[in-house]
Amino acid sequence: MRILVVEDEEPLAEAIARGLRREGMAVDVALDGDSGYEKVTVTRYDVVVLDRDLPGMSGDELCQEIVSSGALSRVIMLTASDAVSDRVEGLSLGADDYLAKPFAFPELVARVRALARRSTPATPPVLCAGDVELDPAKRTVSRAGRPVELTRKEFGVLEVLLAASGSVVSSEELLERVWDENADPFTTTVRVTVMTLRKKLGEPGLIDTVVGSGYRVPVTGGETAGAGARVD
Repeated sequence: MRILVVEDEEPLAEAIARGLRREGMAVDVALDGDSGYEKVTVTRYDVVVLDRDLPGMSGDELCQEIVSSGALSRVIMLTASDAVSDRVEGLSLGADDYLAKPFAFPELVARVRALARRSTPATPPVLCAGDVELDPAKRTVSRAGRPVELTRKEFGVLEVLLAASGSVVSSEELLERVWDENADPFTTTVRVTVMTLRKKLGEPGLIDTVVGSGYRVPVTGGETAGAGARVD
């Protein structure tokens, strides 16, 4: 899950980012509207957490730009005002949700997760492949009923692969969906993460490598890949 936090109060922006990262999300931060606009034009975010009162391009303007672009990103607006008129105005601009400051962080997390589910095609509440089950809400993975302990990145990679329902997911897409903008696109971080994920999941192998394309989890959950694919 890729999130953008656009908030000009740097301590608050970093606190939100840290908290969302602890929840397993990949988070980028912009401290003004202009840099927020630059980021949304080059990266597909599931959710944009957007302050209304921003230097440069205002939060209202940025919200309108996101909506008019046709992007699937969902927008939750943050504001110091809890007046009904302000909430109505924010939602009329195209925001999907609205949260007044100060807010309880667990509520922000719940709203971000709810919006993220709406930014992508509907997926089951629990993702399964063979005897592997992943519960995004509880952040748990099990195989044959036994818990599997994964790092946040390993969990994110497995979640993206299972949600793809058998389709091939490229290394570039995994890097974009699971890591943030600080990730080096030329590293072997995706390959290494997939390798350790395979070891933790055990046998029979679940994740196929499709040569020259990426990775996939077959919908049957345990069969080897077809032509043009290998498991390593």
